[in-house]
Amino acid sequence: MNRLFESWTLGLGLILLGSLTPAEAQVTVMGELSYDRQAAPGETYEGSVRIRNDGKEPAEVKVYQTDYHFQCDRTTHYDEPGTSPRSNARWISLRPERLLVSPGGTAKIRYTVSIPAQDSLVGSYWSMVMIEEIGRGSPESGQRDAEVGLGVRQILRYGVQLATHLASGGERSLEFRDVQLRSETDSTSVLEFSVACTGSLWMRPAVYAEVYDAQGLSQGTFTGKEYRMYPGTCVMQAIRLPKFPPGNYKALLVVDAGGEDVFGAQFTCSF
Repeated sequence: MNRLFESWTLGLGLILLGSLTPAEAQVTVMGELSYDRQAAPGETYEGSVRIRNDGKEPAEVKVYQTDYHFQCDRTTHYDEPGTSPRSNARWISLRPERLLVSPGGTAKIRYTVSIPAQDSLVGSYWSMVMIEEIGRGSPESGQRDAEVGLGVRQILRYGVQLATHLASGGERSLEFRDVQLRSETDSTSVLEFSVACTGSLWMRPAVYAEVYDAQGLSQGTFTGKEYRMYPGTCVMQAIRLPKFPPGNYKALLVVDAGGEDVFGAQFTCSF
């Protein structure tokens, strides 16, 4: 549906904890780090994630789930699976949950998603599958060395997003928050703002700002970053603007989620 523009006036798959030596960091995920599927309540579907051991020793891997949420303050939360209102973690079963991948070998982690047959389910639901290599010296490892010294254990894990989008119902909507213009030391400016996903459907919109001078002449279009956004999440955007001649300008922020789902906010500023 078409969205009206608001008026303003102004004056993120990979999670790395620590670092690993080449001998330890052997396992990589092949292909995408996010999987989307449109389905219906009561439906079951399956898929798989492929991993590869690039090392010269067998790699032990564990697979588990978390919820996944991020906010305007740039914090990211990996909560217990199934605790978020829009988590699909409890719909998902994984196999295997532990595996050993031979040197140079590949393996599949299979998942089955069984959607409850509930009419109240609308929009997008998601969670994260964590794929974590277990170090040989870890207490969890079945390949522990005879003697394990005391030290800091560093972890490499991949987060793969599994998102289920129900085929009927739901809408896309958003809010612009905390819009501000920040001056840089080189006389350029950065337009900073948050975009909160307030609807029930996910989006990965194109984001840009169109700037016009006092006579209404275009001064250019300046792009932001494309992020995956889920209902209830929020991302920060920072669009760099060039040095403009002194004067008053108008800018139009546009978030284009495709089709008729285009959102905007207009503001004025002085340089």
